[in-house]
Amino acid sequence: MDLDTLRFGRFTTLDTAIADWSRVVGHLETLEKDARDGLKAAADKANWKGVNATVTREFIAKTADEFADAHTEATSIHNILKDTYGELVGYRDQLNEAISDGLKKNLTVMDTGNGAFTVSMNVHPDRAAEGTSVPDHSQQDVDRLRDEVQRILKAATKSDDSADEALRILVDQAQYGFSGASYEDRDSAAQAVQDAEDLAHLIKDKGDSMSPEEFDRLTRALGTYRNDPLFQEKFATTLGPRGTLDFWADLADPSDGGDLQRSRHDQLGDLQKNLGLVLAGATRSDSPAMRQWEDQMVQLGDDRIQTRGTQVYGFQLMSNLMRTGDYDDTFLNKYGNALVETEKKMRLPDHYWNAGAPPMPKMNFIGDDFGRDPVTGFMTALSTSPDAATDFFNTTQPQDNAEWVLKDRPTFDDTPLDDDDANQSREATGKALLAAATGVNPNDPNAVPVEHTPDNRHVLDRSLKYLSEAGDDMPSEFRDDMATVLVNWGDEVHNTASALADDPSDPGQLDRHHLMEVAKQVSRDQHAYGILNDGINREMVRDIYSDHPSDPKETLLRAGHTTGFLEEARYQALKTDKDDPSWDAKWIYHGFGGAANFIPVVGDAAQRGIDALAYQWQLDEQKRIDEEIGRQNGDVFTARENQLQQLADAWMDANPDHQGNNRYTLTSEINGAAFDGNARAQGLAGDQ
Repeated sequence: MDLDTLRFGRFTTLDTAIADWSRVVGHLETLEKDARDGLKAAADKANWKGVNATVTREFIAKTADEFADAHTEATSIHNILKDTYGELVGYRDQLNEAISDGLKKNLTVMDTGNGAFTVSMNVHPDRAAEGTSVPDHSQQDVDRLRDEVQRILKAATKSDDSADEALRILVDQAQYGFSGASYEDRDSAAQAVQDAEDLAHLIKDKGDSMSPEEFDRLTRALGTYRNDPLFQEKFATTLGPRGTLDFWADLADPSDGGDLQRSRHDQLGDLQKNLGLVLAGATRSDSPAMRQWEDQMVQLGDDRIQTRGTQVYGFQLMSNLMRTGDYDDTFLNKYGNALVETEKKMRLPDHYWNAGAPPMPKMNFIGDDFGRDPVTGFMTALSTSPDAATDFFNTTQPQDNAEWVLKDRPTFDDTPLDDDDANQSREATGKALLAAATGVNPNDPNAVPVEHTPDNRHVLDRSLKYLSEAGDDMPSEFRDDMATVLVNWGDEVHNTASALADDPSDPGQLDRHHLMEVAKQVSRDQHAYGILNDGINREMVRDIYSDHPSDPKETLLRAGHTTGFLEEARYQALKTDKDDPSWDAKWIYHGFGGAANFIPVVGDAAQRGIDALAYQWQLDEQKRIDEEIGRQNGDVFTARENQLQQLADAWMDANPDHQGNNRYTLTSEINGAAFDGNARAQGLAGDQ
């Protein structure tokens, strides 16, 4: 900053801008409150259906969020401007005071441009007016004044430049709309940017040769700033995509016998988590710099990164940094499409991911798997972003992603130290599919069911198709997730399972053959079987209490048909695994667990019916085990007696004014419907 700029600067314009932004903050605070407490609150309470339930409600929610972000961004801008104004005025006053003190010693400071200045004698004694005494000064006085002015100008320049950079990054965070970044003053914003730059340079300069103490500082700082937008972007762009991959490759490779692999091995997971959180936040910026970062990272995916002892692919490294954080949806889909495209070109991707001379021992320090399979980390990231997951599983160009990851993709054991565990990449894929089909984040313990979109339904239909085509080869890791998906779509599953025929005109009907096969595969696992049946029990009771067909008995008969359908799915599962009926040895189902987040809340009356039905159903299941009850060619159907009786009781409670039937005749009718549904399901399963 030039001396005259600070000394004679007019700060009234900046002061006016601060006052304007103060008014903007006040107005936006009012608008945010109106949008949140008025518009959005009313939308949340409204019982909308169809387009209003999806498009309009989503638009209102996003609009309310935009007002909140606008208020936050305006507040941050106002705070930074106000703080910078106060600092610059303070530095101006310090400068004037220093110049005034210099004049007392016959020293003057002159601006020479481009940030330079001179300190010289103000009045030479030989040219002083007659009778005028000129103050003496020493070279030490000259040096002291020069250093003081230089310090002030340097501090003012830093204040001005850091505010400029912080404001630019802040505004660039959102290409459209507003950033949600919040800062109380210029110092906090500037410190975030400076720390990001320092830590990125630490990694670039030293990599895994940094000291244990530097490693600890890096890990702590990334944890501290993991939710700071300015830090996230500055750190990511300064380090760069290639710098990120090189660092993680060298850190994970133990071949150099470095200090960090020995002294900080148990802390590598903490660094991995915090680094992933920071990078995830950075991708949510829409700045040109971050869009370029994302594109370059995708391009590096199929590049081989050389370490001291081996080579690994960019996809393997980056995917392990995607296990934590909420990555941008657009980046996730670009990355995922490129990953699948690369794997399909490889044909046998496991051969490539396990390559290297020798293979990299571990790239993942969070879970049990070694991190060689990049699909595991990517699918973990995808599961936290339901919208991105939905797009991924519905993408068919340049390849059909769902067909590849659900049906065709060859997997490999990435946990060679544990032969008895499930396949980690399939477990992660199941969670991503769950998010895609339901719109709910399975990693969020506070998640609640959301309105389904046509895209969610498309994922459901396609997943049923590919998984049913796999038949008995459907991966066991998908069973509990698909059970949860079916429960989340309970209305459509119940409608389909109780259908008397295929009905292309019924938008609520799924493919009955696909549903039967997947229900069979789900029923091969006791816990997944429990989720499916417990959840559909809830749906049948909800239907009895809330649906109002022209003939009320339709809900009773549909409950019977669906019960028969589910019994056939279970029978087919046990028939398939007749040589290994271990899960049927003891009834140990303990309830929904995480699946509860995917099931809509019902009214009190229906809930009482659900609780009673759940108890009676579990009595039937335990009785089935104790007495080794199985189906005997459809002649005897005693395995679900208590369940069917309770459904009949629930129907009577929900229809107290219905005339002409008593408990006995209603129970007889639902039993008949169950036999009918069971026989119809046998045909769908191929047992004619």
